[in-house]
Amino acid sequence: MRSAAADSRTSFLLDKLHSLSGVIPIGAYLAEHFFENSYALVSPAKYNYVASKLETVPWRLPLEILLIWAPIAFHACYGLRIWWSGKQNATSHPWMANWMYLLQRWTGVLAFLFIGYHVWTVRFLSHGKTTYADIAQTMADARFAALYAVGVLAASFHLGNGLWNFACKWGLAVTARSQRAAGWFGALTAIAFSVAGLAILAGFRFHWTPFDSYLP
Repeated sequence: MRSAAADSRTSFLLDKLHSLSGVIPIGAYLAEHFFENSYALVSPAKYNYVASKLETVPWRLPLEILLIWAPIAFHACYGLRIWWSGKQNATSHPWMANWMYLLQRWTGVLAFLFIGYHVWTVRFLSHGKTTYADIAQTMADARFAALYAVGVLAASFHLGNGLWNFACKWGLAVTARSQRAAGWFGALTAIAFSVAGLAILAGFRFHWTPFDSYLP
């Protein structure tokens, strides 16, 4: 009995941490990452300036390991554990909640694979130094542009739906009304992130700088 109770408490704690890690720091980092890359919509020179500043952040590697890579690894591994131990019944019981559960799992896998590819190519193969021209050259290939679009949409949906799960698990949305509000907030977040991410991709691919009027 003690072992079962201890396992239950451990599972409860890990569930809470899994939900929290998806919002802080992973969700916060995704927002910050999109914001930084949005400078590509101002001008190539502005993007290169911001990128060069980030490349010289003190303690960059330890901070990345502690605040980005470790939380992502935990979130992904525990998410896969939840998936394998759970049962999906979206096809036999096609209710919205079941479909959202299934989409949350699949977009999580797609986002994790995409992030791994993105980190490997942008962070390690380039030694952490990329320019506007480097990314624009990659986005010129329609296959890579499509890959990034899928990754952006998967990550955006996973975060948006994850915000609803977070609000419910952490007691921020207890009533039916608050859960509906959390659902709408998550949906709007997913849409906003998708639009921002796709706009950034379009900026690199088509050399589109709609905010160049901001420049003095």
